[in-house]
Amino acid sequence: MQLLIPILLFGFLYVLLIRPQQQRVRRQQALISSIEVGDEVLTAGGIVGRVTRLDADRGDLEVAPGITLTFLRGAITRRLGPEPPAEEEPPDEGVDGSPGEGFG
Repeated sequence: MQLLIPILLFGFLYVLLIRPQQQRVRRQQALISSIEVGDEVLTAGGIVGRVTRLDADRGDLEVAPGITLTFLRGAITRRLGPEPPAEEEPPDEGVDGSPGEGFG
């Protein structure tokens, strides 16, 4: 019984803290490795731009025509681009299946 409590505590901590952090790290590494020249990205500092050059650990980011910044690949937090189309909500239907007029 005395050994059961530390084991349960470790399992609880693993599920709530360690595993989600590992998943975030894996997603970030996959994002960094998938970035290519021409992608529009957001950096950790909030800078948005288009990738113009990539090395093993650094790259160039064009933030405006003629203005290029050098950044570390690890500073990329998100790839921006065309959003997937949002699903449209079905129209509100009344009790008998006809279009409803709402509750107001």
